[in-house]
Amino acid sequence: MLQNTDRSRTALGNADGPPPGGATGIGPLVNLARGFLRRQYAIVIFGAVLALAAGLIYLRITPPTYTAQVRILLGNQKAQFIQQQSAVAEPSFDPREIETQLQILRSKAIASDVIDKLDLTADLTRNADSLLTLMGRRLRKWFGGTPGPDESESQARLAGDVMTAFQERLTAARVNLSNVIELTFSWNDAARAAQIANAIADAYIADQLNAKFEANRTATLWLQQRIKALGDQAETAERAVNAYRSQNNIVSTEGKPIDEQQVTQLNSRIVAARAQTAELLARLNRYESILKENPSKGESIGTLDASGSDALASPIINSLRQQYLELVRRESEWSARFGKDHLSVVNLRARMREIRASVLDEVRRLAETSRSDYEVSKQRQQDLEKQLSEAVSLSRATNSAEVTLRELESRAKGYRTLYDTFLQRYMGSAQQESFPISDARVIYPASIPQSKSKPKTTIILAIALFGGLGLGVGLGLLRETMDRVFRTPDQLEAALRLPCLSVVPLLQAARLRKLKASLLPDRETGRRTVSTHSPLHWAVMNMPLSRFAESIRSIKLGIDLNPTQTTNKVIGITSSLPHEGKSTIAASLAQLIGQGGKSVILVDCDLRNPSLSKALAPDASVGLLEVIFEKCSLEEAIWQEPKTNLAFLPVVRIRPLLHSSELLATEQMRKLFARLRTTYDYVIVDLPPLTPIVDVRATATLVDCFMLVVEWGKTKIDVVQHALHTAPNVYENLIGVVLNKTDMRAMLQYDSHRSDYYSDDHYVHYGLTDV
Repeated sequence: MLQNTDRSRTALGNADGPPPGGATGIGPLVNLARGFLRRQYAIVIFGAVLALAAGLIYLRITPPTYTAQVRILLGNQKAQFIQQQSAVAEPSFDPREIETQLQILRSKAIASDVIDKLDLTADLTRNADSLLTLMGRRLRKWFGGTPGPDESESQARLAGDVMTAFQERLTAARVNLSNVIELTFSWNDAARAAQIANAIADAYIADQLNAKFEANRTATLWLQQRIKALGDQAETAERAVNAYRSQNNIVSTEGKPIDEQQVTQLNSRIVAARAQTAELLARLNRYESILKENPSKGESIGTLDASGSDALASPIINSLRQQYLELVRRESEWSARFGKDHLSVVNLRARMREIRASVLDEVRRLAETSRSDYEVSKQRQQDLEKQLSEAVSLSRATNSAEVTLRELESRAKGYRTLYDTFLQRYMGSAQQESFPISDARVIYPASIPQSKSKPKTTIILAIALFGGLGLGVGLGLLRETMDRVFRTPDQLEAALRLPCLSVVPLLQAARLRKLKASLLPDRETGRRTVSTHSPLHWAVMNMPLSRFAESIRSIKLGIDLNPTQTTNKVIGITSSLPHEGKSTIAASLAQLIGQGGKSVILVDCDLRNPSLSKALAPDASVGLLEVIFEKCSLEEAIWQEPKTNLAFLPVVRIRPLLHSSELLATEQMRKLFARLRTTYDYVIVDLPPLTPIVDVRATATLVDCFMLVVEWGKTKIDVVQHALHTAPNVYENLIGVVLNKTDMRAMLQYDSHRSDYYSDDHYVHYGLTDV
């Protein structure tokens, strides 16, 4: 890569940043797009026209296609009088079932039925033998394909091609999430397309009816055989049950054996006896608890209220309790009135004790009664448990026979149930066979299409237009990508990391011819006068108010304001490749400096191809080489131009030089340039290009700075970068680059955001013109 130095970018700024003027956002993108369209509009238009022509040709040669649509509803409801269970399972439609029906619609069986019914073989054969198919067969034959098939294979292949052509024109899809299927068929005739679409729907419904009829008939035959077998099996099983029951003397009532009924009854009686015994025991315990909590010498019967609920249910106890409570009330009143020790109060208390004793005696009587009842109930419970044990022992003897009997009864019942079920299904199947109905029906028959479905003229033309524009833009981008040359100062600065000193316009050939015709003969002021016959090298003097002259002035100003050198007396001008205009720039710069009153000498150091010497001093017999070899003095080799005070040191090439770089690096050459440095204000050196030869690298000790000339729109970026990479001593001393031979009109297409900079109106305002 190029070496990255810390040199100043001068006033031009950094080319890696945004365009001058602070343009950011969408503006640069718009300018970039505008510039791209200006440069590549021809190829974009060519791509669009080409694609439109292809689209029109396609529309012209492609026959129209009409598409007819049919909608079929799945899951049609049966008539009310035949809604009976079918012999064939009929689950509700789900996505898998609908996909199955779609495959049936697209099947070869439906297609073959329609093809035979409407006699479509001839039409489909023409479609199968299309131009592309015939060309494919011909190519396979030419490139060593298999030998041609015999007649039978040819017919089979033709039939397959016909079927494929039919199925390619047929599409079937579900309408959203409904049970409706939309069937479409494409044909080159509108009426025929509708006829074929309706025929496909009819064939599908007929296939559904035939399939259901065959299924019902098969199921009916099978059911007849199965019903007869099940009837025989059920009858045999029932006879076996009766024979086994008689053999083991098993009698039952209400469907249960007698011993089983006896055990069940005994269990019920034992449960009731146990409940009664438990109830009597609980009542006895409560009575005994009351007696324990109310001793005979107690003063109160208040505990009877809490635990003697059964005792309180006795009418005798309730009567005594009422009397007791009345006495308690009267005792309380009399005690308060007459005092606790009054005789009446004492009598009341005695009466209360007697009543309480009576209550407790009644409770004891009830307890004895409950104990007696409890003993009787307990004895009865024990008797029932003994009878149950005997009954259970008796029933165990017949358990094995009962298990076998139940197995025989279960088998007989199963056969009878299956017989009844199959008999019912047989009746439903017989009815449905007599009146079969399809699960699908047409809800929207196909009508004749009013317009063609393809090719769509508007869509084809739109696709062709946008495709052509895309093709043109792609080709334009490809050209832009492959255009690896310098077009703008920003591009040059970004690629080389060097400031652009000037943009020199291209001198038109017509203008140069006009200048050549107007040039006066060289004045005979001396024997070594610089020739002015070349209009290219003297354009800066002959067109002082031109943009070319102004661009040369910009180069001189860049040299004078270069901050990297204290003095710029010796300036070397080079390029990457020959014919980039470095000699013209060197001669024009020297003339401009001399015209400004400074002493300047122009030295031709292109020893192998001294084109500048041929243009300015074609008659020179001595020059630079003779001076350094001391064959003549410096004054004898210098040519003068009196009008511009320009001195020129040419090179006289008598024979090919094999060691030009060594000559440029000699001590005599350094002494010569040291003398020129002290004699002249500026020394302009025309150097050879960098890429072909290495002479420029040898001049690094002779010159103070270098200036690189790059030809606009021709010099490759990679070439310049490689040339500078291989000459690091030259790159470190470069003060800038000149973009030469620039087409100012074309620059508007590449540097549109600086369009005002390249406009001629501003130059005319200050008197500058190329006319």
